Amino acid sequence: MLLHLIVNWFLTALAIWLIARILPRIEVRDFSAALIAAAILAVVDAIFGTFLRIIGWPLIFLTLGLFTWVIKAIVLMVASMITPGFRVGGFLPALIASLLLTILTYILRRVVYA
Repeated sequence: MLLHLIVNWFLTALAIWLIARILPRIEVRDFSAALIAAAILAVVDAIFGTFLRIIGWPLIFLTLGLFTWVIKAIVLMVASMITPGFRVGGFLPALIASLLLTILTYILRRVVYA
């Protein structure tokens, strides 16, 4: 279980690092900053993201779950505010990054756990 958590943390950091290479307004200083960003993102999502999902459940229901990407974008922006070496330059890049983060982590986990 601990190994699974560490592998998922590493894969999320890898996805964040790759997204920073793809999107111009997402910046990650180096891979160690991506590791810190992945850890902080998990904590912010567990606390702040859960609160936003509880408050926003009617919109999540009405949009068939698509509003969760907006919540993930907000969580990504909050995490970038408190993470040194990780910066998100606006809401639209955060929204695109949240979509890419979902897709990339899914692909990376499928490759690793296949």
